[in-house]
Amino acid sequence: MRKIAAIVFFCLVSTIAWRARAERPLTAALDDARVKAAVADVEAATPWTAALLVRLGAIVSPSGREQQRAEAVAVSMREIGLQRVGVDASPNAIGVIPGRSGHALVFVSTLDDLGPVAAFQNAAGHPPHLDGSRVVGPGTNTSSTTAAMLAAARALVRSGYQPEHDLVFAAVAQEETGLVGMKRLYAEYKDRAIAFVDILGDGRSISDGAITIHWWKVVAHGPAGHSLNGGVPNVNQGIGRAVDRILRLPQDPAARTVINVAMLQSGAVYNHKPDTGWFSLDIRSLDGAKVAAIEGAVRGILDGVSKETTIAFDLEADQLTPGGQSPGARDSALVTTSAAIATHLGLTPTFNDAGSSNMNVAIAGGTPAIGIGGERGGARGEAGEFADVPAMMRTAMHVLLLAATMGAK
Repeated sequence: MRKIAAIVFFCLVSTIAWRARAERPLTAALDDARVKAAVADVEAATPWTAALLVRLGAIVSPSGREQQRAEAVAVSMREIGLQRVGVDASPNAIGVIPGRSGHALVFVSTLDDLGPVAAFQNAAGHPPHLDGSRVVGPGTNTSSTTAAMLAAARALVRSGYQPEHDLVFAAVAQEETGLVGMKRLYAEYKDRAIAFVDILGDGRSISDGAITIHWWKVVAHGPAGHSLNGGVPNVNQGIGRAVDRILRLPQDPAARTVINVAMLQSGAVYNHKPDTGWFSLDIRSLDGAKVAAIEGAVRGILDGVSKETTIAFDLEADQLTPGGQSPGARDSALVTTSAAIATHLGLTPTFNDAGSSNMNVAIAGGTPAIGIGGERGGARGEAGEFADVPAMMRTAMHVLLLAATMGAK
């Protein structure tokens, strides 16, 4: 009974949190003189924003090596007049427009690029460049969201806009390798954040739920030997049995529950029996409890195979992305306001409950969060990567108007 009561309480609190602080409608914000000035500023800021993206995109910033880009973002934050600017140990670059309430609305962009981007940047031999309505070059696609976020912040500061809640603008590190920066940011702001907004695009798609994704490396250990002394036990026999049984576990399409084994590795030559090998395991679901249940079943399978073959297994966590579903999210002020803004920008927003980005950390922690996604360019992670400038400016406008609605009273 206590467990049931706790679940009911959590759902009630989450629903209240999602429905709370419907600060003012979009129409009221659009009638505000300072918001009008900020809107006009963003409309005129395309050259400034594109130039900023050229600078940021030129900085090599693979996950785990974002320091230089974080410092560059912090410099821009100071130049546009944000306060409390700093770079933390992640490194996240954070700046604030102070409010009065003690609460905060937190906007999040991503600092790090996909793995191959650094090699393409180095091979290019020159920085990105503006080509018509595009900023072209590796390093531009993801960073367009940071440039858009700063364009919105700049316009708000220049207009003299005074929010009720702190408006926090954070470019976070290591999104691609475990949401490391977001976890640090969330720990800092979770007790006073009314919501987190993960900036992924112009808002033509809105994520209000998050999928749980757990990646494991399953390592097998057994005796080595030459083929002449081969036979069993053999790590490959253990791996084969384990993989076959794991992939036979029941999955739930309704909850988007998936089990996948993508990589298997052992041995180096034909005539040697390896002493170790491993395979990858990807488990994901909208229901985190199903992920936990599958992991329990996997451990049972590995124990069973070990008893049959004497092959030992270690289950090593590679990347554990939290998720969750928030009661009342779709009807919340945050989601409906973002949808109204998207419509105002000429988009037809779609919705999904399977987000997989920085927003997952906040949703898993019980804090309202959305991801505003959609168009931002193309060829991401490839040599021909580019950012779409009109989409970047729509993203800036979406951030601005969310700040002027959810961040106001």
